[in-house]
Amino acid sequence: MTIDSKSGSGRGTGRGIALAAVRGLALSLVSLPGAVLCFVLSVVSIALIPIGVGIVTTPYVLQGVRAFANGRRVLAAEWGGVRIPPTYRPVPEDANPWGRTFGMLGDPATWRDLRWLPVDMTAGFVTALLPAVLLLYPLEGLAIAVGLWRVLPEGYWYGFVRVTGQGSALGAGALALALLFLAHFFVPRLLHGHFLLTRAVLGSPGGELAERVRVLTETRRDAVDTSAAELRRIERDLHDGAQARLVAVGMDLGTIEALLDTDPAKAKELIAQARRSSVEALAELRELVRGIHPPVLAERGLGDAVRALALRLPVATEVSVDLPGRAQAPVESAAYFAVSEVLTNAVKHSGADRVWIDLHHTDGHLRIGVTDNGRGGAVIGAGSGLTGVERRLGTFDGVLAVSSPAGGPTMVTVEIPCALS
Repeated sequence: MTIDSKSGSGRGTGRGIALAAVRGLALSLVSLPGAVLCFVLSVVSIALIPIGVGIVTTPYVLQGVRAFANGRRVLAAEWGGVRIPPTYRPVPEDANPWGRTFGMLGDPATWRDLRWLPVDMTAGFVTALLPAVLLLYPLEGLAIAVGLWRVLPEGYWYGFVRVTGQGSALGAGALALALLFLAHFFVPRLLHGHFLLTRAVLGSPGGELAERVRVLTETRRDAVDTSAAELRRIERDLHDGAQARLVAVGMDLGTIEALLDTDPAKAKELIAQARRSSVEALAELRELVRGIHPPVLAERGLGDAVRALALRLPVATEVSVDLPGRAQAPVESAAYFAVSEVLTNAVKHSGADRVWIDLHHTDGHLRIGVTDNGRGGAVIGAGSGLTGVERRLGTFDGVLAVSSPAGGPTMVTVEIPCALS
């Protein structure tokens, strides 16, 4: 939507007026049946909870309401420049229908959605339709002025003008011109007002600050959980891998000491076995250290670490790096493990034979794109590794976007706000 704010007059361009009218008309045609359907289904489903049926249906209905509301959030941002951040509490993936139902009903954002639906089907419908009416209604008046009045019934009313002949028809035309003049000022603003109304009802009462606090709280909890899980993994790998092999080496050495004089051949065999065990233990320790923080990442930075990672992949991989400096170590580490997880998924699940990685820094953001020519179908959620990547990036205000239609290609984009040194 275009609003001429430079002049301070609030006038819209001709294209902006027409676009606002078309968008308002489309909104009114889609939102009214959508809001009515969502509201009726929600009321019926919640009413059926006492007899058990609603326990099963309510999560699906509320998910549909959320999708409808999120669609409006997208349109508000793209068409009106009005940002309405979603504030839904996450529902545990392994929750049963009872937990999902009451978890969603216990979320204040759910009740804001339900309150918004009747507002959207009434005041929202009117404010969306008005821009189109204000632009189209004058066309009727102009048509009456140029001769349409002849086929209309006697005493036809156009606004407050009763059309009985050519003279009154010209009056209708004058009224139409006045309405067009008003449309020049108000059509884009009316559509903007519709989105402001949507934000007033649908948005969090605490505004963006409250949403920011909630996101930081969740990402801090995710970071703590991730660190604890990582620590357990390291302890498990040490216990089951390197530690067990080093214990075996010690036992072999004890046996060798006992057999050295009585059975030299067996002792030599055990020495060779102990050597193999020590080599394997050293390799496992190196892999473990690489998994904690690769030395190449610490010494040479993210670009070279990703190049080294690409060299170990079983598929052809092209890496493009344009980083004039280095980010802070925690940011580099998060970005590296995000790329590592995405590449692991690509190798395991995509069926791709080529992967392209692009790293660059622009506008204060580190941006990483990973594209493969596989079969597609990657999604965030449903227990995928991408969910863990998204949570880890959230600690740094980073975002993860996935485009993976069926048949491919898959494009994963990582963006982390940071400065390079």
